[in-house]
Amino acid sequence: MIQKYLQIYKESIKISFATASTYRVNFILSNFITLVGNILFPLVTVMIYGSGASFPNWSFYEVLLIQSIFTMSTGIAKILFNGVLWATMQHVIDGSLEIVLIKPVDSLFYLIASTISLDSVGLLLGGGIMFIYAIVQVNGISFLMWLQFIVLFVSGIFVLMGISLIMAATSFKWVGNSRIPEIFDSINSFGKYPQSIFNKSISSFTTFVIPVAMVGYFPATALLGKVTPSIFIAIIPCVLFNMVGILLYKHMIRLYEGVGG
Repeated sequence: MIQKYLQIYKESIKISFATASTYRVNFILSNFITLVGNILFPLVTVMIYGSGASFPNWSFYEVLLIQSIFTMSTGIAKILFNGVLWATMQHVIDGSLEIVLIKPVDSLFYLIASTISLDSVGLLLGGGIMFIYAIVQVNGISFLMWLQFIVLFVSGIFVLMGISLIMAATSFKWVGNSRIPEIFDSINSFGKYPQSIFNKSISSFTTFVIPVAMVGYFPATALLGKVTPSIFIAIIPCVLFNMVGILLYKHMIRLYEGVGG
């Protein structure tokens, strides 16, 4: 069974590469624009620190590190599973989800695998460039700090996956939900700034309710040696949030009644 699912995922990746190579001019241009756009992304931060202002107790490179990790996490999410929202929405509108449901594999897995997209490679690359630029300014990063970073980084990916699945789940009963991603994007943006600049109610919300602080801020603190025990406690709501997304999607797909939800 596992081998079958791995084979399906492998073939989906091949199809994604084949699509990118077929429309390679569009692929190159879109990723180049995304890359340039993300290199300019920290422009606001540059302007803040260039004017003599700053985020309290955070240097320019530390804030840039947070934002680079946030960008890389977002790029991975867009490549691996963000497409499930638009695929689900389109299937519900067209009434074609039955084609997915009759396949001899888990429907959620199939939708995630079949929507792998390389169109956001530029986003991941742009975040990687910013990350390297910022990390060379950080001294004394130990193996343990890198290990903590990896654990927290993966937890942030779990959060983004949970958000994508919750948004996709709403498509089964609320077809015209194209504004939902904008709402979640606004919430996600809290993860790209030091949480110390927000009041306690906001930081508690972004840590334990919709834990977007794990998408950029917490992994950066691991590399900066600013880890506290509460950060590792925050891994629990990240896993739970991801599980809620999966269970909600599977519940809603069982309630699917045909075209239009």
